[in-house]
Amino acid sequence: MKGVRSDSPSITMSEEVSSHVYRLHSTLELPLEDVYEFFEDPDLPDEIDEVEITRRNNTLIFQAVTTDSSISKYTPTAQLKASVTENRVYEDGAEPNRRGGPQWGMDEDEEPESELVEYAAFKGDRETVLQNSALQYAMFEVLVEIARRSEKGTLTAITEADGELRATRIVDGEDQPASVEVVEPPDSGQGSNGVDWRNNEFIS
Repeated sequence: MKGVRSDSPSITMSEEVSSHVYRLHSTLELPLEDVYEFFEDPDLPDEIDEVEITRRNNTLIFQAVTTDSSISKYTPTAQLKASVTENRVYEDGAEPNRRGGPQWGMDEDEEPESELVEYAAFKGDRETVLQNSALQYAMFEVLVEIARRSEKGTLTAITEADGELRATRIVDGEDQPASVEVVEPPDSGQGSNGVDWRNNEFIS
């Protein structure tokens, strides 16, 4: 399955290097069907031509295909990685009878209607969920759109775009207020020319 192609002009490598993903943590989980539906007609960043989806057993790989001719076809482009799990979903929010006795208004041997649904779980830090450096920020933007469609899980990240640090926090599909705090270690003035802010951001 492939995403829609974009006719927008590609960015140059100098523009690409101005954007970074420094920290990322995700616990996102959403039905696999919803993920496939999203990639049927996604609004991709200009520098991504399409996203190729590969399933290997219980692992999904979402690989970015670049529009930038200056990036070699042999350069590994950014990819999102998710695991596929099965969850039992009960109708109308019903819960199974775990106490051994009948639920209110339900016979002892009766269980609510349910079905097994495959879910895509984007869980872990940047190195687990978002891999490879070329087009990494663009694929992060794709992950943000997936997070906004997820009813369960959290995405937090610290990024840089256009020379500006940005904090992202999305909880159960909703954008939440977030900020970046730069902390200078007490000994930062010894043997250094400034604050090592890449290792000292925190989301609040």
